Amino acid sequence: MTNKNQTLLILAALFCTYFIWGSTYLAIRFGIESFPPFLMAGIRFSVAGLILFMVMRALGVANPSRQEWVGASVVGLLLPALGNGTVCYVQQTVSSSVAALSIATAPIWMAIFASIWGHKITLKEWLGIAVGLLGILLLNIGGSLHGDVASALLLIFAAAAWSFGSVWSKHLVMPHGLMGAACQMLVGGFALLVMSTAQGEAWPQAVSLKSWGALLFQIVLGSLVAYSAYQYLLKTVRPLVASSNTFVNPVVAFVVGIWLANEHVTTNEYIALAIILVGVFLVLSATNYKEI
Repeated sequence: MTNKNQTLLILAALFCTYFIWGSTYLAIRFGIESFPPFLMAGIRFSVAGLILFMVMRALGVANPSRQEWVGASVVGLLLPALGNGTVCYVQQTVSSSVAALSIATAPIWMAIFASIWGHKITLKEWLGIAVGLLGILLLNIGGSLHGDVASALLLIFAAAAWSFGSVWSKHLVMPHGLMGAACQMLVGGFALLVMSTAQGEAWPQAVSLKSWGALLFQIVLGSLVAYSAYQYLLKTVRPLVASSNTFVNPVVAFVVGIWLANEHVTTNEYIALAIILVGVFLVLSATNYKEI
């Protein structure tokens, strides 16, 4: 592949993670109006993973080895299950805009976790981390998460789990290409269905057309397209660049949440968004990253 073609693929993948995932937060909100959160997320990733796995096998891609399944399972548990599953659960009580805003701290967590594999955090990165955490503090003091300590901690946990899995995936043996994304989604989806059963979730008595549409959006665009694009980015660029979607996702989530769901965003939340994005920008704009 020429450098020009690879650059175009990277830009296309970034576009998918920026704008599709920014809209997915609202799709999650619409989905859980009918579906229990873990059941919905489990269906999303199980169906998407199965479809992608079958397509890869039909195209002649070999079955992953045991070691590759282990690597894919680790990432599947950390990203789709713990990361996305936790966000779905919290969105029962938190707006899609605030959920996306909290997850915007992912690059900050990645900078911290990258140090496990030898990345030395620079002064500029530390400044970005401090600024980002200040934004999260403001969000908890004066925004929608005020007094809701459990939701705040769960959203931070979701961002941290997603970030740790993203960085670790660069150092794990993984199935080649899109087969890796398929296996991760299969394992993550199965884990979410197990969690759904453990929580006593049941199939809803009635599912609205809006919830069916939201689930379809998550399966096709949110998973088959955007999750696969994210895995391509993780294999091609630095994790912090791959996670730069969190710089744009809150803005997209704010716009679609206000436009399509009449979500109310407070002044403090706008200020928190600006502060967090400044912190993320400082982290992402560091010039001396190693390939980690």
